[in-house]
Amino acid sequence: MKTSDKLLKVREYEEEMGNRIPKEDRPAFHLSSRVGWMNDPNGFSFYQGKYHLFYQYYPYNTVWGPCHWGHAVSEDLIHWEYLPAALAPDEEYDADGCFSGSAVTLPDGSQMLIYTGVVRKELEDGGIREIQHQCLAFGDGMHYEKYEGNPILTKQDLPEDCSPYDFRDPSISVADDGTYQIVTCCGTPNRDARIVRFTSPDAINWSRGKTVIQNNERFGKVWECPDLFRMGDKWVLLCSPMDMLPEGFEYHNGNGTLCLIGDYDESAEVFTPQHDQSIDYGIDFYATQTIVTPDGRRIMMAWMQNWDTTPGYRLDPTTWFGQMTVPRELSVRDGRLYQWPVRELEEIRQNRISFENVYVSGEMELEGVRGRMVDLEISIRSADPEQVYEKFTIKFAAGGRYYTMLSYHPRDQIMKIDRKFSGSRRAIIHQRRALVPSQNGEIRIRLLLDRYSAEAFLNEGAQTITANLYTDMGAQRITFTAQGAVSMDLVKYDLVP
Repeated sequence: MKTSDKLLKVREYEEEMGNRIPKEDRPAFHLSSRVGWMNDPNGFSFYQGKYHLFYQYYPYNTVWGPCHWGHAVSEDLIHWEYLPAALAPDEEYDADGCFSGSAVTLPDGSQMLIYTGVVRKELEDGGIREIQHQCLAFGDGMHYEKYEGNPILTKQDLPEDCSPYDFRDPSISVADDGTYQIVTCCGTPNRDARIVRFTSPDAINWSRGKTVIQNNERFGKVWECPDLFRMGDKWVLLCSPMDMLPEGFEYHNGNGTLCLIGDYDESAEVFTPQHDQSIDYGIDFYATQTIVTPDGRRIMMAWMQNWDTTPGYRLDPTTWFGQMTVPRELSVRDGRLYQWPVRELEEIRQNRISFENVYVSGEMELEGVRGRMVDLEISIRSADPEQVYEKFTIKFAAGGRYYTMLSYHPRDQIMKIDRKFSGSRRAIIHQRRALVPSQNGEIRIRLLLDRYSAEAFLNEGAQTITANLYTDMGAQRITFTAQGAVSMDLVKYDLVP
């Protein structure tokens, strides 16, 4: 396969500069960029016995730049190995970026990548807009060659009410009859979101697009990173809308995430939502992708960041910026999306410590419960069945002036994350709240810490709260505080990849 000079340059640079980043300066079990900038996950797939994850990538700096595709593989979704960058913006039709996309295995055993190519063009009024269209590349899991017929989907293939300026992020799947299907996001001229579906018998020649669902300005403006799939007797649509307005305790991030659960009429190609919710209620979560594992689990990963917080960090260009969430197993229960860390994570648990019926009133620490690579399972309830406690708080990554905390207020049934004392020197987003129903304050929390992040799974994954932390690694303490009296059970593991 031919390799462009631009892609060769990227590969040489990432090999040299990525190797200069000490292992202990990276997350332990979350995938981070090899060097430079990372955003959306791309091409999440299982191919030739390994999980492949590509990602939006600008290796030359820790701020967003012309998008390449970085590449990593794993046998267990926990331990990742970097491979050479897969795509660079090196053709006329993608000169300004290889934006997000997906991957599929073809009958001949090759892997096909489908991605959004971007070209900036001057309009008649003198303005500059990004023209977006869909492109293909074929490869062997290591090297990929772009299709000579690119782009394969353009404005001419869209429904009449869609523009070419917000036409991106194709998600490909294969139907039971072998037909290939793509759903993409697009926008109308006033940037109202549409999800558009295309079909193909051969993954090369595609039908004209048909609108599966239109936003009608309910959930923000343009949507990104769509994924439509069946779970049991329901269909799930995941996407990341831009410029959302909050509704109660939902959609507080502006550029956030959306889960719609409902019915999909495949013959009419119409998705009808019956339930909506945020995918994650924390600060740093965007751009989901899912796959089905060989044993049948639906697994989701996302970019563990938020566009509104990225300007708050100023890092050396030759280090990394951006990481993915822990892979999460998905399920639908009682019409709601649930998430839980992949079971493979349990294979790296060590040094189990457990406590039962710990009485918490005021602030306390437990012997052996500390660290920044930790899996905590916590159950709390009122110590006095006749008197519900006022507040329960977990402080972690704590030391000196630093800490981040989760706090629960049972009377309001609100869980809050607060990282304003985590070491940030910029006025970025520091707090988020989620409505977490409970009976008399009884809740369960699973908290994963990995050097630079915290992920909380509440009540078996009915809600999740995710946030990045750039706190000094000397901050290792974990403390528990109750206003009122709490009885707590706790199991703690060190996570050692």
